[in-house]
Amino acid sequence: MSERRPRQVRSFVRRAGRMTTAQARAIAELWPRYGVEPPEGALALEAIFGRRAPCVADIGFGNGEALAELAAQHADTDFLGIEVHEPGVGHLLLALEHQGLTNVRVACCDAVEVLGTWLPDACLSGVNLFFPDPWPKKRHHKRRLVQSRFLEQLGRVMSPGAILHMATDWADYADHMREVTGRCVWFDSLDSDSAFSARSRARPETRFERRGRRLGHGVSDLLYRRNEQPVSS
Repeated sequence: MSERRPRQVRSFVRRAGRMTTAQARAIAELWPRYGVEPPEGALALEAIFGRRAPCVADIGFGNGEALAELAAQHADTDFLGIEVHEPGVGHLLLALEHQGLTNVRVACCDAVEVLGTWLPDACLSGVNLFFPDPWPKKRHHKRRLVQSRFLEQLGRVMSPGAILHMATDWADYADHMREVTGRCVWFDSLDSDSAFSARSRARPETRFERRGRRLGHGVSDLLYRRNEQPVSS
């Protein structure tokens, strides 16, 4: 009998959601232009974007409004959007087509898989993780994406000097992010030990952020720089 592998704890639940006709059309027609399929070996970013430019991964982009806005503001940067929910992917594809954006590619896949098996070492100039699922119940905290193993994966694929920007509207998740990232050898905080970053105008407001503010949640931004710690061979 083959050895049984432990089941991976997922940081997300695939929700069917309601796909609009336009979103379904976008996935059918626009995916060949913007979509990224699992590669054989390491993903060649220059090949999928057709140029050499800094690349930022946007993990869990939701409906993609903020990602499209960032891409429009930073035409000299490429963005790899990662999202598991197809309605959100369809929504982003429509925005990319409408705005004529060419510097975004989309992976409809688990971010842990993309980071762990798709991307080569030191290929990213930044990572955005805005309002990931907070999994607020204590028994579900193990499902939170920001864990030691996830940060190790980020440290491998980010180049020295690259910026990790995280944001959440759940105070205890913000504390968890700071605690776990503070222990990771790959990252140096750009904030003091007792404070979070002020919200940057460079970060577009997201749908989840607006919802959190309506519910009275405060928003915490956390900024880290990938240091010079070498990737072990």
